Amino acid sequence: MKKLINDPENVVTEALQGMAAAHPDLVRVSLDPAYLVRADAPIAGKVGVVSGGGSGHEPMHGGFVGRGMLDAACPGAVFTSPTPDQVQAATQAVDGGAGVLHIVKNYTGDVANFEMAAELAEAEGQVTVRSVVIDDDVAVKDSLYTAGRRGVGGTVVAEKIVGAAAERGDTLDDIAALCERVNANVRSMGMALTSCTVPHAGEPTFTLGDDEMEIGIGIHGEPGRERMKLETADRIVARLLEPILEDLPFTSGDRTLLFVNGMGGTPLIELYIVFRRAAEVLGERGIEVTRAFVGDWITSLEMAGTSITLLKLDEEMVDLWDAPVLTPAMRKGA
Repeated sequence: MKKLINDPENVVTEALQGMAAAHPDLVRVSLDPAYLVRADAPIAGKVGVVSGGGSGHEPMHGGFVGRGMLDAACPGAVFTSPTPDQVQAATQAVDGGAGVLHIVKNYTGDVANFEMAAELAEAEGQVTVRSVVIDDDVAVKDSLYTAGRRGVGGTVVAEKIVGAAAERGDTLDDIAALCERVNANVRSMGMALTSCTVPHAGEPTFTLGDDEMEIGIGIHGEPGRERMKLETADRIVARLLEPILEDLPFTSGDRTLLFVNGMGGTPLIELYIVFRRAAEVLGERGIEVTRAFVGDWITSLEMAGTSITLLKLDEEMVDLWDAPVLTPAMRKGA
């Protein structure tokens, strides 16, 4: 294992200390319990937006804390759900009196711990909490960590759109409904060329041959639909995009956000090759790529691979996607 770390047990703590040192103008960091909040939180009269999950997927979620996106993020240990006390503390830290929305990826631990935290925050702090579970992965219905579909790239899209709505002053009910609408209209699927190595494990999560790939893999390395021989980028795009298009389904005339994500170890040049073919396929079907998003936004440590996320847009979503954002990882028009 070759990693730029000290003690594997201190990876998350030291990374949080690094974020605090790098972005004091944007975030405040608590180490016990561990969470990040935007530097100006809580904001009176504004709905707080909180998300979180296991570390190792950076920049999600801590990199998205700031104006126009998340008010707080709760990082668990690597690939491990945050604890209820983390989520409760973050929820109370961003409560400005208008309620708090939890955006939760559909992993069993995340769902259970966010639910418990919401109950504790409401009971102890008189905070009104709504929760929306993101389950956009079309690859498999159930995995090692989920009952139902996994929450993957659609989470980033939801956090940006919902965060913008909260920033403009929308109510908790309206923001929760918007988040549910985004989730209902977004689909994703990923693949891997290599495994990754969790620091405290010290060895790869799984093994792929030099000429193999895994289609439909999860962001923690959960098995996908099929392990097969490596194919060209265009063929891989077909294997990822076809199930996405069929699932909603997407049809001619739809306006979409096309999001090509890197898993952490794939060069940007390769991601643009993937985007190129995905955009061609959509164009051939009369589906408009209204907005584009490319890069490493929801990763699996150093895993090589990619995922495709497609969101069917309406006019409000376009406006909110275009709205200013200022976070450690995402900065636009701010």
